Amino acid sequence: MSMFSDLKEALVPEFRALWKKAFGDDDVFLDSFFSTAFAPHRGRCILEEGRVRAVLYWFDVSCEDRKLAYVYAVATAPDYRGRGLCRALVEDTKEILKTRGYDGILLVPQEENLIRLYEKLGFSPCTEVSEFVCGPQIPAVPLHKVDASDYALRRRALLPQGGVIQEDENLAFLQTQAEFCIGPGFAAAINTDGDKLHCMELVGDPGAAPGIVMALGCTSGFFRCPGKGKPFSMLYPLTANCPAPTYFGLAFD
Repeated sequence: MSMFSDLKEALVPEFRALWKKAFGDDDVFLDSFFSTAFAPHRGRCILEEGRVRAVLYWFDVSCEDRKLAYVYAVATAPDYRGRGLCRALVEDTKEILKTRGYDGILLVPQEENLIRLYEKLGFSPCTEVSEFVCGPQIPAVPLHKVDASDYALRRRALLPQGGVIQEDENLAFLQTQAEFCIGPGFAAAINTDGDKLHCMELVGDPGAAPGIVMALGCTSGFFRCPGKGKPFSMLYPLTANCPAPTYFGLAFD
């Protein structure tokens, strides 16, 4: 018999083990998630025989002062796939979030087949991003590393109208994967691997990208920023006044 449940602390070891099987993330990544982002009340699971068989988590985000949930890490135990557990868990979570005062749900499908799955569950594509690669270019831009609180303020100021605000546990988790940098007309969450730069988000002036690569001494950089070109997030409205975001960028991928 299946039972829906919040992700109680006692279930964390099973949640963690299922996550590793489903996504292949290492212990360093999982340690960072559970130390910075995890809260039992922001997760739901399906239990069978007292064991976690399907699970999902969400981050609190907002858009135009409306409370949204960014659903993340949806997974089913390998031996229990194909039984509709994911569908049932998402439907359960919709009802739970609605009772808790959320206006909508956002998610970022990583594969084409997941887009079709979530469309069947009532989600609709709502935002796109622009992604590009560039090399270094003179002049290097002035670049200052900042903490999460300063990044949050600068990011809010630079987000396009209708952009999704992601702060608190969102930025605490992101800071384990990237450094927060600001400069003239932009804010960026950046990590580097040797001479390669990966910018998980550049808000503000995308023309700053080549100068950022130059400033950090890299040979190339990947950037994600507000714009068009790549379908990114999907929305399920829980209330009639749920805004349709124009931009959502931090997917922790």
